[in-house]
Amino acid sequence: MVIGCCYMPNGNPQPGPKFSYKLEWFERFHAHALSLLASGHPTVLAGDYNVVPTDADIYSTRSFKDNALLQPAPRAAYQSLLDAGWTDALQRQSPDAPLYTFWSYLRNRWPRDAGLRIDHLLLSPTLARRCAAPASTAPCAVSKARATMRRPGSSSRPNGRKAQPHLPSCLVWAARPPALNPPRSGGVDEAEHRAAAVRRAAMARIVGSR
Repeated sequence: MVIGCCYMPNGNPQPGPKFSYKLEWFERFHAHALSLLASGHPTVLAGDYNVVPTDADIYSTRSFKDNALLQPAPRAAYQSLLDAGWTDALQRQSPDAPLYTFWSYLRNRWPRDAGLRIDHLLLSPTLARRCAAPASTAPCAVSKARATMRRPGSSSRPNGRKAQPHLPSCLVWAARPPALNPPRSGGVDEAEHRAAAVRRAAMARIVGSR
């Protein structure tokens, strides 16, 4: 298994050079992600993407309307990863209720559960098939058990610990991948076949531009 630990540029303030760098970084990352898909290795790309994929992935957009995390271009870059064949594990496990992964210690956001989903686990097709189904008793989840939401430097923080605004996420794998449907397109199911076609076309564009 290949595990990619990701920390994307924040991009603020935008517009500006930091935001432009964020988009350029995403382009390079997308090319590398395509090569990982083409390799066929089971892969998870996990980390802080600094992108809120949709308005449903944040408690409210009002305070973040000018933030780089919510701008159309980074959102489109993130969606392009999903279109290429990666699976957003947290979104798959909780499609109707977002699993927030980040809370600011400001404005009482932790107790109010006023969070954002900016930390993501993207799975290659092989691993996506092995991820426990949403109905599982132990699905992909975000753990709040050990979180401490105290402002750094506060004398009231327990045990001297600082704030931990990002929370760990976990995945549960099936012991064996579920069997594919009877092959209709070269031995793979229809969805994976479409994703493979998208990857081949994207790789062709990258090679052609060099």
